[in-house]
Amino acid sequence: MANLATNIQSVAAEQPDAVALSFRGRDVTYGEFWARTGQFAAGLDDRGIGEGDRVAVYLPNVPQFVTAFHGTLRAGGVVVPMNPQYKSREIAHLLSDSGARAVVTLSDLVPFVEEVRDDTDLEHVVTVGEAAEAGTDFEAFLGDDHEPTLADSADDSGVADSAENPAVVDRADDDVAVQPYTSGTTGQPKGVQLTHRNLASNAETAADLVPEGIRTNDKQLGVLPLFHIYGMTVVMNATLFNGGEYYPLPEWDAQEAVSLVEDEGLTLMHGVPAMYNDVINQPNAEEFDLSSLRLAGVGGSGIPVEVLRQFEDLYDVKIYEGYGLTETSPVTHFNSPKQGRRVGSIGKTLPGVEAKIVDDDFEERPPVEKGPVDEEETDLDGVTGELVVAGPNVMKGYAGLPEANESAFTERDGTRWFHTGDLGYWDEDGFFYVVDRKKHMINTAGYNVYPREVEELLFEHEAVADAAVVGIPDDRRGETVKAFVVPVPDADVTPDEIRQFCLDRLAEYKHPREVEFVEELPRTTTGKVQKFELRERETTEGTE
Repeated sequence: MANLATNIQSVAAEQPDAVALSFRGRDVTYGEFWARTGQFAAGLDDRGIGEGDRVAVYLPNVPQFVTAFHGTLRAGGVVVPMNPQYKSREIAHLLSDSGARAVVTLSDLVPFVEEVRDDTDLEHVVTVGEAAEAGTDFEAFLGDDHEPTLADSADDSGVADSAENPAVVDRADDDVAVQPYTSGTTGQPKGVQLTHRNLASNAETAADLVPEGIRTNDKQLGVLPLFHIYGMTVVMNATLFNGGEYYPLPEWDAQEAVSLVEDEGLTLMHGVPAMYNDVINQPNAEEFDLSSLRLAGVGGSGIPVEVLRQFEDLYDVKIYEGYGLTETSPVTHFNSPKQGRRVGSIGKTLPGVEAKIVDDDFEERPPVEKGPVDEEETDLDGVTGELVVAGPNVMKGYAGLPEANESAFTERDGTRWFHTGDLGYWDEDGFFYVVDRKKHMINTAGYNVYPREVEELLFEHEAVADAAVVGIPDDRRGETVKAFVVPVPDADVTPDEIRQFCLDRLAEYKHPREVEFVEELPRTTTGKVQKFELRERETTEGTE
């Protein structure tokens, strides 16, 4: 195995005239795309940026992200992807901690970079947009008259001054290729060191889970953000490494995404649960035609079973749920058509990946006979433990954090196991089930409540469009259960009715004693509910 960028090189050599990227009516062939990465790599080399140097990519889902990503790898550098919704205080840590020497960003985001630049090692700011101050317009790099020019605002020489086509810099399997950062819901975000082997193995395996593999005539919807490992590996890289067409969208919009699927006949779609929920809640949801899709995948967090069923009933398209983390490149489990599907499960482990459920002493929990279990009739505490994984996709480690690495891994019999922090169980058929995050579990009067179980029930109520459950302080019980509910438009329902609905169907200690209606839930750009914000809101309001 070599530099991750050689996967693009191989496809470009085999089918230079095939479409690699399609963005708002403009197609870019593999030959054009490979030339762009070469020019970008040459520009980095001209500035002394090469092997092991960090290049931050601070962009939404646009073609320039894909070029900067693979151009940096081609030059031997390390990509540091950053959320384009972040502001100066949020990017400050990522830039300084990674030691990035260059950043590629939209011209509109340059002020956030400049605000923190003096506290970083940044030498070059590469801008995408009409407001780039100095620099040579770089039409050869973009190859697109419809998109803004790209120039280097650090000087006026342009990112690449010639049509030079540099060789791919050799990198070892265990050299770091990408350093994304964890979401940082507790403490500072941690830099995750993902190697060329980590990312190549996961992209290859993820593509093979599609029936007949990802084909050259496949068209992939690119709505998952590229700064996030799911969109980067499973969507962008898996598609491009197999010669398919990638259709990036800069931001999620249900109507635009569905129209793109319909108009272009897209065949592959991956999303987070919130996206599928958005689609089925559109006023004209029954009119959508998604028949061109041959696979719809979901990850990022568990999809409510009711959302899955409604989507499948409306469009006759099966959703296959998977599981993974940034630290695992990301996929470890998937309900693939090849391995079978079990609704409510995260699926079986990917080929080459190992997983098991362990207790606090790292003793293996026995599997149940067949899942999913009836959580009303089964003592979950008796079968549940932490999910740990091992395999070629598991990160090298957190950058510069030896203590975090020590707690993240356990060595047993020559295998290096990564602690996911997720609680779950498994069955004798090899399917795994995640019940919740370890840190989300609610302990009320000595009883454990898994928020996801309550959330699944809430989604069954016809008046509930979205919901999240958290534990809040309670003088008598220590914690109690609270549900934040987004009602469907014009719903005739009260919080008390929602409470009673749950009480009628759950053990008394599990039902939400408080229900609050809200207009929307705080979510990350990848669709995860930011439960810490809901808990903080509750704590803040309680002290006012």
